[in-house]
Amino acid sequence: MRKSTSNVVAFADPSIEKDPLTELIRRGAQELLNQAVEIELEERMAELQARRLPDGRQAVVRNGYHPERQVQTGIGPVTVQIPKIRARDGKPVVFRSALVPPYVRKSRSLEAALPWLYLKGVSSGEMSAALATLVGPEATGLSASTVSRLKKDWGNDYDQWCKRRLDKDQWVYIWADGIYSGLRGTDSKLCVLVIIGVNELGEKHFLAIEDGVRESKQSWRDVLLGLKNRGMNAPKLAVGDGAMGFWAALGEVYGQTRHQRCWMHKMVNVMNYMPKSMQLKVKSALHEIWQAPTKEEANKAFNLFEDMFEDKYPKAVNNLRDDREELMAFYDFPAQHWQSLRTTNPIESTFATIRHRTKRAKGCLTDKGMLHMMFKLAECAQKNWRRLRGFDFLAKVITGVRFVDGVEATDKPKRKAA
Repeated sequence: MRKSTSNVVAFADPSIEKDPLTELIRRGAQELLNQAVEIELEERMAELQARRLPDGRQAVVRNGYHPERQVQTGIGPVTVQIPKIRARDGKPVVFRSALVPPYVRKSRSLEAALPWLYLKGVSSGEMSAALATLVGPEATGLSASTVSRLKKDWGNDYDQWCKRRLDKDQWVYIWADGIYSGLRGTDSKLCVLVIIGVNELGEKHFLAIEDGVRESKQSWRDVLLGLKNRGMNAPKLAVGDGAMGFWAALGEVYGQTRHQRCWMHKMVNVMNYMPKSMQLKVKSALHEIWQAPTKEEANKAFNLFEDMFEDKYPKAVNNLRDDREELMAFYDFPAQHWQSLRTTNPIESTFATIRHRTKRAKGCLTDKGMLHMMFKLAECAQKNWRRLRGFDFLAKVITGVRFVDGVEATDKPKRKAA
């Protein structure tokens, strides 16, 4: 018996497993899709209502259905029938569903799953088998050649995305980080420079996902200049780790933007200078700084940290002290935004899977392929993001309203001399 070399593990097949709940959901999805297509047809017929024959009869009428076809979805194949129309006055007419365009074989949700399968180490040749385990053995139209075409589409989408204008929005905050991932097929590491921005409406968007060279100043400068050339204004605040290349580049391209160091990165850096036996105590002491309700209390906690650890662990204290001002910048912005401004978590959480992917993922993608895949993953993640908490305060930040300890400052008018 021939031994299989596939690394795809088969799960319960949704087309064989007659689970009542799954069947109910699938039937409901099928009915909903067909009803939606019928509504599309009714809207199209209404547009053609005025088209009449000389005797007053309607010129465009229904004309049966196209043959049934299946669309692959996350719960298995769903059957759909697209209605047809014909014109009795000899003039051409056509009905095309926007929900189910001609020749579509898969739903967008299934297409979005493809980069995740690559991330798990599934090669092009095994992709059809992997999709069959997810949506059933009838996953037709998703051969290796189809997957290759999708990869090409990812590249085209990425190229267009990198050219889009950014001057339609007012960008208030940005988060920047370098994401490292071993290239599939090589032992080197791809460094992807990522920037997320939040606009005046509180909407978060990826602004840059670009190949860099070890987070060098020149690489970051090229990224920032690209954003500036596409119309991005100077943000009020940038959040990032201690990578000096980014901050040096930011100072040249957007000199008026303030700096906020990521507290999560800083805590890791400081604790690296400490023995494991001290790390819980150190973490608690650092927590007292960045969780303090006011800058004054944060500075007191900072001074206490120095007094507690400087004698025994001067390198750790110096590492913290080097970025003291930049670690406290968030206090000058609305308290509603602090949770988002203290760390680069928006980037970290999105790319956590890429950082920790398995060795099995090697051998399938080039550096450009990995970059395009990361773009598609980011694109999918972005659709589920919520607006920034306290987004209604962003207008005040844009107009330069001063905040002290997260609260809008109310400058008292000067008293007139008697």
